[in-house]
Amino acid sequence: MFNWLDRIPMHMIVLPALLLGLAPFVPEPHLWEKLKMLMAGTLHRPIDIFDLLMHGTPVILLAIKVFRGEREPE
Repeated sequence: MFNWLDRIPMHMIVLPALLLGLAPFVPEPHLWEKLKMLMAGTLHRPIDIFDLLMHGTPVILLAIKVFRGEREPE
């Protein structure tokens, strides 16, 4: 299911995960802001949901790649 993820080098996932996960750096990263909104139950606007998906997807892909370990692409 994640064979396509095995073919992507780790550094090609780490960089977007760091940049999008922490952007904007000041005053507060969007990902952190949107996660707080999700926990508070105030994540209703479509733009906020899109922001959560856009900033969170590279972090989730990185987590999947790390937990799967280094595998040879098939």
